[in-house]
Amino acid sequence: MFRTAYRCIIVVVAAGFHLAAAGTPPARTHDITVDDYLTVHLLTDCATSPDGKYVAFTELRWGEHDEARQTDLWVVETATQKPMRLTFDRANDSSPQWSPDGTHLYFVSKRNRGDKKPPYDGSTQVWVTGTHPGEPLAITRVKGGIESYQLSKDGRTLYYTKEGEEAEKEWQDLRKKYADVKFGDGPVKYTEIWKLNLESWREEQVAEPKRVITEFRVAPDETKIALITTPDGRLITKEGKSRVDIYAAKTHEITPLPDQLYRTDAPSPYGWVGNLAWSADGRALAWTVDFDGYPGEILVAEWGDAEPVLWRLKRPEEVSVSGGLHWLPGTRDLCFLAEQRARKRVYCLANVRAGQQGAASVLTPGDVVVQAYDFTSDGKQIGFIRAAVQDAGNVCWASTVHSDQPATRLTNMNPQIDTWKLPQLSLVTWKAPDGAEVEGVLELPSDYKPGDAPLPLAVEVHGGPSDAALLYLQYWIYGRVAFPARGYALLCPNYRGSTGYGDKFLTDLIGRENDIEVQDILAGVDALIERGIADPERLGVLGWSNGGFLVNCLITATPRFKAASSGAGVVDQFLQWGLEDTPNHVVNFMRGLPWERAEAYVKASPAYKLGDVTTPTLIHVGEVDDRVPAAHARALYRALQEYRQVPTVLLTYPGAGHGLTIADHRKGKLEWDLAWFDRYVLGKSDDKPSKTE
Repeated sequence: MFRTAYRCIIVVVAAGFHLAAAGTPPARTHDITVDDYLTVHLLTDCATSPDGKYVAFTELRWGEHDEARQTDLWVVETATQKPMRLTFDRANDSSPQWSPDGTHLYFVSKRNRGDKKPPYDGSTQVWVTGTHPGEPLAITRVKGGIESYQLSKDGRTLYYTKEGEEAEKEWQDLRKKYADVKFGDGPVKYTEIWKLNLESWREEQVAEPKRVITEFRVAPDETKIALITTPDGRLITKEGKSRVDIYAAKTHEITPLPDQLYRTDAPSPYGWVGNLAWSADGRALAWTVDFDGYPGEILVAEWGDAEPVLWRLKRPEEVSVSGGLHWLPGTRDLCFLAEQRARKRVYCLANVRAGQQGAASVLTPGDVVVQAYDFTSDGKQIGFIRAAVQDAGNVCWASTVHSDQPATRLTNMNPQIDTWKLPQLSLVTWKAPDGAEVEGVLELPSDYKPGDAPLPLAVEVHGGPSDAALLYLQYWIYGRVAFPARGYALLCPNYRGSTGYGDKFLTDLIGRENDIEVQDILAGVDALIERGIADPERLGVLGWSNGGFLVNCLITATPRFKAASSGAGVVDQFLQWGLEDTPNHVVNFMRGLPWERAEAYVKASPAYKLGDVTTPTLIHVGEVDDRVPAAHARALYRALQEYRQVPTVLLTYPGAGHGLTIADHRKGKLEWDLAWFDRYVLGKSDDKPSKTE
């Protein structure tokens, strides 16, 4: 189906890094293997020192085969481009914050040396270190650990949150009498805010809002603290009952800000509130609200002589907000991360004040994907983590004043990649059946040349769906890099509902799941076939989360795929609403509750067409997945294995949640997918998946 002619355009882009010490690059002679996946270290956060001498960053790397990845703390000197690793314990060191003079670096860590008391009991505590390797000092020793922290602007006070007393509930006597029974709503422990004076080393409780604090931010003058609070710790309350509260230090009162803009007046009442950011003068507070299926927004509250004024900022066209709010120091310019057509950059809105805003600009232009960023205290320089088509991510340095000057790459955290035979990355566009333009990331083998024989095609479907496949080097377990290295073409379609392509493109999916996006994806497959890139007789499809759901939809819609890998994918929308930890995701896309929209729930569920499936299907799921519970995978396996007699294998990863975190689990998924596709797409009978069980 969907075999009508579609126009196909491929746009090839280049990675434009400016290297301070450019030399002859090494020859790309290394054939990428599955084992290479575990050698890739990712950079996850960064903090620029106030004077601009250093950029601190966290590096995520694998440990032993049965361990999850852990983060360590690094700094790189901006003048010499010399990186230094500061921490070496497998303790998940993260959340770096600089002292005002730039000589010390605070961070959180879970250091465990077998002690019964903190700080070496494995609880989360705040630590401090210098700019060179050395034993860090524990700043907090809170029983049970802290949850989050912030250093005051003058560096004299450390604010932190911790778990408080358990909230009283109805039926308290019976709950205590039968404490070994697991109750549906479980216990609730409210959050407390404390502050530690770093000169006198005295602690003081600041506030106890009788709610759970999921995020807080202290104003620069410390007269106010912004809080995001929820009635309890469940995600179902975070997505619909969270709010922004303001604690006034003078009166000790906590006042909720009006929520009309992001609840009553929003396209959905189930928005996720986050990314608090105070302006330097302490008079404006910004935050984001994210919605499943609808465009995310940035809201601002500004204090004058009366009550705060709230308004919603306007976004540039086709831009989807990704968070990361920062006010440019010394200004009222508000910066944020945003996606636009498979790129992710730092945008800045000028002069945000008095209910108004100025023009938008891009601080990190080009074909880049920016993961995190931070400014010097004068706002003239920006340190950021940037990836591109030949770079998995490194620390970069640029001027915010002279935007025409190229950024300088400060690190090379994955030098082994310099010798890899990398896939050829490009963007490809095509027309959907209704005439809409759809785009995706295309990866081709390193040695592919135009005019070569058509390749086997693996379609890798991204999750979300309010997400996107981005244009950068991304070796991960869902297909990218691994399949092109095996000789496949890989298409990552940004189907309707993806971010970065405008509000209409995003919201077109609402009420049309298992329909419009399926057509978009199949149209992309047809476009690559017509261009001579893909072989119509050798097609496979794989995805995880919403990508797994769409794999389930695609194999019920057409028999043309020779192999499928469905990871953590929904089979039945009612079951998903009833079991997942964020059920209002389903409510948004179904446009109502099950008893209000029963027909829509059935139509969007591949469960009722599983009798049409002929595609050999590999099924992956985490044993304790709360987002897409394993019941979906078991139902899919039963239907295909027992009733359809379709070649099927179900892999349940012990102890795993919605994402696979153990090294062996990730490597195993890669090997199974490649072996499965080699057998059923390429017809290689000598590759037997049972060898990796």
